[in-house]
Amino acid sequence: MNPFIKLVTDQVSGDLQRLRTTRGRRTGTPRALKKAHNVSDLRRIAKRKLPKTIFDFVEGGANDELAMRRNRDALDRIGIVGRVLTDVSKVDMSTTVLGQRIEVPIIGAPTGVVGLVHHSGEPALARAYDSIGTIYTLATSASYSIEDVAESTTGTKWFQLYVWRDREFVVEILDRAAKAGYGALVVTVDGSRTGKRERDLRNGFSRPLRVSMKTLFSGVRHPGWSTGFVQHGRFLPVNFKATGGPASHAESFQASFDPGLTWKEIEWIRKIWSGPLVVKGILHPDDAKLAVQAGADAVVVSNHGGRQSDDAPATIDLLPAVVAAVGDQAEVLFDSGVRRGSDIAKALALGARACLVGRPTLYGLAAAGEDGARHALELLRAELEIALALSGCRNVAEARQLELRSS
Repeated sequence: MNPFIKLVTDQVSGDLQRLRTTRGRRTGTPRALKKAHNVSDLRRIAKRKLPKTIFDFVEGGANDELAMRRNRDALDRIGIVGRVLTDVSKVDMSTTVLGQRIEVPIIGAPTGVVGLVHHSGEPALARAYDSIGTIYTLATSASYSIEDVAESTTGTKWFQLYVWRDREFVVEILDRAAKAGYGALVVTVDGSRTGKRERDLRNGFSRPLRVSMKTLFSGVRHPGWSTGFVQHGRFLPVNFKATGGPASHAESFQASFDPGLTWKEIEWIRKIWSGPLVVKGILHPDDAKLAVQAGADAVVVSNHGGRQSDDAPATIDLLPAVVAAVGDQAEVLFDSGVRRGSDIAKALALGARACLVGRPTLYGLAAAGEDGARHALELLRAELEIALALSGCRNVAEARQLELRSS
């Protein structure tokens, strides 16, 4: 072995061993969470704890990341015209989504290969969402199996599907999700091509994660993450069957996406899936109507968090037109850009039934595992309650009558 590489690997090994022997005495994580007063604070902790390659995978968007910035700028631009002297001593934040009561209008967005962020992965996220009385959505590309996540919590869970060329495998995986008790199916329809994520290209990021000199140096600087990676190795989409080693597994996964997907496939899925059907990735009101015609019970107004088309408008600007297009024929959900509880209040005011969140809980998971993910959700819940109370709303339904102003 090259002496320099041996020096680096010995250093990584030593750091990991010291971490293992002192784990019980570590008190940094609780202190870190106490100092995390909002999602941005959790993001800063995550950036410190994760190797740059992994943080950029979570954080990055397509091309110049304009769509990501539009999502945030548009939400920041909207103000809420509050009403005063209403009794807000109690604020009921519960609502129903597809007939399911949830305690807060927040739903877990599907996020892939969460085991790269923290070895506890998707089961930890599912438990965090269950702890606040709401729904978690498991991604097709999860790092834990459909069955493992189902067994991790008794809370309500949805399953997200990418439609593969192999229709027999689609039927098989939907059967697994139904048998495991997933209550609704979320079909993502904005993935005909993978967006050009330039942070990943610059970092040489790949799935599976290749162990290079850059990875070794990151291990020295981020021993906590490295311990989980070495001991648990949750870095592949395990619900997808492929032959060969990790590299061929990842290549097979990407090659199996069907770029020829049309509304006919949504109609086909509607016939074989007996539960509620959600179509995610809707931007145009006409597509929302087509989704309803194809059998969707709900649509998600989403630009994939800015990770697909960098030319996509901000989703909050498109939400009212989609709500108007579907009327009472389907429920409308919202995602992309949510970082504050007040963002959720704004989406509710514009007609969304609930909001899906993704990156905030990933930041929390990176910061402190399941506790961190739960902390992110509790921050959003507390901020939403304050936003509703200061706006004169006693419940989620009253949020739909809020008056908004754009600056």
